[in-house]
Amino acid sequence: MNNNITQLIEAARDVCGDFSLAEDFSAGGVGAAIRTVSGKVYTGICIDLACGLGFCAEVAAIAEMLKNRETHITQIVAVSDSCILPPCGRCRETMAQIDVRNLDAEIILDATRTVSLRQLLPEHWLSKNHR
Repeated sequence: MNNNITQLIEAARDVCGDFSLAEDFSAGGVGAAIRTVSGKVYTGICIDLACGLGFCAEVAAIAEMLKNRETHITQIVAVSDSCILPPCGRCRETMAQIDVRNLDAEIILDATRTVSLRQLLPEHWLSKNHR
């Protein structure tokens, strides 16, 4: 297994861990880690709330990355307590819209398998072919 992939998976697992919020809401059931072109790693956790108010762990990690004025993702992974999760459509689109170069970001699907964001978003409207 690639050492960079192993490190990113571990960084996501380090922040993952479900805990209770008010009512029946929770946070931390999914953790995410992003590696940027600078080599820095940013992490985030999901927040599960009612009425669509929560957000995915990938979005939390993206917010950390943006807070540090970075936009170019080279690798990203999201994990739960039992598995690696592919990014949802909202997260895929968020990555593409913050920096079109992220279409070439490596999405970790398991310890030995990755795909580019472009493969998960074929014929994306921001790609060069659609401008």
